[in-house]
Amino acid sequence: MLIVMKSDATEREIEDVLSIVKDLGFRAHPLPGATRTAIAITGNQGAVDPTHFENLPGVAEAIRVTKPYKLITLDLRPEKTVVRVGGDAAIGGEELALIAGPCAVESRAQAFAIAEAVRRSGARFFRGGAFKPRTSPYAFQGLGEEGLKILAEIREAYGLKIVTEALDDHGVDMVERYGDVIQIGARNMQNFSLLRRAGRSHLPILLKRGLSATLDEWLLAAEYVMAEGNYNVILCERGVRTFAQHTRNTLDLAAIPAVRRISHLPVVIDPSHGTGHNYMVAPLARAGVACGADGLIIEVHDQPERALSDGAQALTLEQYEQLVAEVRAIHEVIAPATVG
Repeated sequence: MLIVMKSDATEREIEDVLSIVKDLGFRAHPLPGATRTAIAITGNQGAVDPTHFENLPGVAEAIRVTKPYKLITLDLRPEKTVVRVGGDAAIGGEELALIAGPCAVESRAQAFAIAEAVRRSGARFFRGGAFKPRTSPYAFQGLGEEGLKILAEIREAYGLKIVTEALDDHGVDMVERYGDVIQIGARNMQNFSLLRRAGRSHLPILLKRGLSATLDEWLLAAEYVMAEGNYNVILCERGVRTFAQHTRNTLDLAAIPAVRRISHLPVVIDPSHGTGHNYMVAPLARAGVACGADGLIIEVHDQPERALSDGAQALTLEQYEQLVAEVRAIHEVIAPATVG
């Protein structure tokens, strides 16, 4: 059920609707928009009788929702969500969000060398893994809390917002202590207990698409997070597994307009994991921005040949600086048509 309030509905009228939803044993999710507030109802096992709400003061209409998702849709919020991170950074607004850094934090010296270049580029976000879900149990698994402390130092030194992955509930607790955005990786996109925990966090969630996930599965994973009350979700297309052998994954750029047609959530792309090859990152990043992505998440390393994780897809500092100039130029051209 979706309850659409009138544009002149008062705070008291909205509160009355929320109270009735609660009294019925359901959960209300109010999302204020530019012109009116919409309230989604979850927790119901069957159809909700619209007559409970249709004649209430301030209610414009009550709409039955037949789609599998309720909170991520444009029906609930026609305006695109802008996820605010701290007081001076955002994803989904007019500025192209650049999230750059190493796949993994390997040392303080390595992380700071890269952070210096990221900050110099004008980016607002620094990415780096402290917990690494690796295919091999013998591969580098990250520095854990030590890595998070290094990331927190980078935020203090450069003012960059920290985007880093959590693998479990304990990891969410730790990222909440040190980071600014919690990344849920592709392997955990359908870890439903982790999604619920993320939904109770006060930090924004960057949700990566699963390795073989359909669009609906990806959006329903976002719905899991939002159903717990955390509406600050950023979707990240990072490539899916196909028959192709010339690239690590197949970056699905069509996902950007496809999501736009359904959801108000911002979408960023990860051409690093999406290709697995350094030489492919810049062309796919440019294409992603041209398709209307709200941002890029790019792997950068000061010495890719010595990287402990995913060095083959990392840009050098010089390549990264060149890429930033290119994608910003593209964004300036297409922004009037995609922002709004």
